[in-house]
Amino acid sequence: MPLVDMPLEQLLTYEGRNPRPANFEAYWEQALQEMRNTDARVELVRSGFQVPFAECFHLYFTGTGGARIHAKLVKPKHVAGPHPAVVQFHGYAHHSDDWADKLIYASLGFTIATLDCRGQGGLSEDVGGVKGTTHKGHLIRGLDDAPERLLFRQIYLDAAQLAGIVMDMPEVDAARVGAIGGSQGGGLALACAALEPRINRAAPSVPFLCDYKRVWEMDLARDAYEELRTFFRHRDPQHLREDEIFERLGYIDVQHLADRISGKVMMGVGLLDTVCPPSTQFAAYNRIRCEKKLEIYPDFIHERLPGFEDKTIQFLLEM
Repeated sequence: MPLVDMPLEQLLTYEGRNPRPANFEAYWEQALQEMRNTDARVELVRSGFQVPFAECFHLYFTGTGGARIHAKLVKPKHVAGPHPAVVQFHGYAHHSDDWADKLIYASLGFTIATLDCRGQGGLSEDVGGVKGTTHKGHLIRGLDDAPERLLFRQIYLDAAQLAGIVMDMPEVDAARVGAIGGSQGGGLALACAALEPRINRAAPSVPFLCDYKRVWEMDLARDAYEELRTFFRHRDPQHLREDEIFERLGYIDVQHLADRISGKVMMGVGLLDTVCPPSTQFAAYNRIRCEKKLEIYPDFIHERLPGFEDKTIQFLLEM
């Protein structure tokens, strides 16, 4: 089998390189308290797109820092009593996509909500206001400010907050809510399951946002991780702050959140992925302590994994 990373037997035990800040748990407990103290002011606006078996809404809520966050929400019409739900997350710089791809879950009796990440391709607001560079990416936004100003801290909290909003809907069974997504969406599905412990199942594929130092050491700070190199070139050209920078990135490294997940996890990974290297994905997977399983695609890169969406539907139907 061709290799772009470690052999599989090493991947199965690898637990990451990026440092974990000493106050990591306190950092996230403070963040979650901020989220809980935020008045979400949830608003549903009926969409112009409708179908006979479901209702489609624009869902708006206020996230941490006062940003107004948008998600697409689809509710099935044909289900009596509390029913399952899924929260879905999109790839980096993209958006919540068309209504059509939500309809399969509504047809199966699920409510589905798909987040627009702050400042990316959708309708969510990015309130900005950080010190330092914001050039070329969201990973680095806030790196020159206080750790609480990291943009992905807010995006992770938006993901957890959206899950809580869906769980609080009277028609939703809060004990049967899953989280799904690929690439950035895969990383956010894991972060959501870690920060909202009621998530029953998470099905990430090829997750981004894991083990930044490993990406750097593999010389793969390009594509999704290009902004790491840009940051060093512009802000720390001699790498005098390298240890500090990677430790700060540790606050938003999904591998360090993974042991908080309590629901079941099914993760898809392509072993030829050079955008989000397999070892970075395994760094997160190997730290998950709850029931979990891997779907491995030896010849696949950072792309859609055939059959994984079907497996995801079956996995969520078992909730």
